[in-house]
Amino acid sequence: MKIKVGVLFGGETVEHEVSIISAVQAMGYMNPDKYEIIPIYISKDHVWYTGKMLMDIEIYRDLDMVKRYAKEVMLCKKDGAFILQSTKGIFRKKIAELDIAFPIVHGNNAEDGSLQGFLETIGIPYVGSRVLGSALGQDKVVMKQIMKEEGLPITDYTWFYDTEYLEDTDAILKEIKKIGYPVLVKPASLGSSVGITYVKSHDEIIDAINEAINYDNKIVVEKAVENLVEVNCSVLGNYEYHEASVLEEVMGTEEFLTYKDKYLGNGKGTKSKGMVSTNRIVPARLDKEITEEIKELAIEVCRVLNLSGVTRVDFLIDKKKNKVYVNEPNTIPGSLSFYLWEQSGKNYETLLDDMITLGIKEYKRKNKKVYSFETNILSNFGGVKGVKGLKGMKGVKRL
Repeated sequence: MKIKVGVLFGGETVEHEVSIISAVQAMGYMNPDKYEIIPIYISKDHVWYTGKMLMDIEIYRDLDMVKRYAKEVMLCKKDGAFILQSTKGIFRKKIAELDIAFPIVHGNNAEDGSLQGFLETIGIPYVGSRVLGSALGQDKVVMKQIMKEEGLPITDYTWFYDTEYLEDTDAILKEIKKIGYPVLVKPASLGSSVGITYVKSHDEIIDAINEAINYDNKIVVEKAVENLVEVNCSVLGNYEYHEASVLEEVMGTEEFLTYKDKYLGNGKGTKSKGMVSTNRIVPARLDKEITEEIKELAIEVCRVLNLSGVTRVDFLIDKKKNKVYVNEPNTIPGSLSFYLWEQSGKNYETLLDDMITLGIKEYKRKNKKVYSFETNILSNFGGVKGVKGLKGMKGVKRL
């Protein structure tokens, strides 16, 4: 009997299209003999759609085609089953049934725990980090605060809200000056290098902050690593065990790896293949000692931030000082970092199997814990105290 896997992707995020690429890639590698694959596309205006045509990347060239031919659905639990049902008409028709959800979403409003929280309220098993880990992995400020507390190596930084910047610009600029230029100015909750600016001097900082504020109300400014080598490591597992992939050395065309480097490629007319199209060297050109150091740090990042499933942890190396810094984790990385696992001896099909198995195990483990009580403390509600409590309800209209 096949496992019914609902693959969720899209959403209201600046990484909407990147999510589509990652999800279509993954669905193409899932074993059809093991899984019944049910694509669930979330539009930018929060409407959910399903239909086999959503597994074809070509349909997304015209998003109106999706709305015209795919079925509009909602996810709910009914009679002990998790179902997608129609949203239109007098009767809600069952469209599909799910055994497990597989979010392949990127960025805020999706990867940040929002979708995971919804899945928790439904009660459906799902793949990847839980709500807390997802939220921590998306907020660049909170993750840095935790990593610093845990003694993980990070660059100097400061952060502020857009309102604080507008109220006291000089104070914020003084804090940035203390860090020392060059710096990177980033929206705190975005990914895929969106809204990030490399700032070499004080003359450029105002424009960079304004650019970041376009995307987020919380801004982080980090000391830029000079003599930079960017290295990534993927981690598979949960709090019980982790395994690390080979490392990749990422070759950007700017001072840092940009959105264009990651997804658009450098050649004219090049079709994006997600993170697979990024220029990289695998394995990274590092000696054994520093390679092992980075793998151990990647696993520790996942442990302290409560991450599970597949994560990609990005590192910055000052090659002159031979110093390693943790940049950030990606809780649902582009292309699920499958290209790193292939180089580690685990093909994409097996990686997806492992992720789904982890999601099922997490669900079974959770069901063994106590989260609510069978007794209902309201069953004996009433008597003198209960009546007194209801007196104030007179005259209240029912909605």
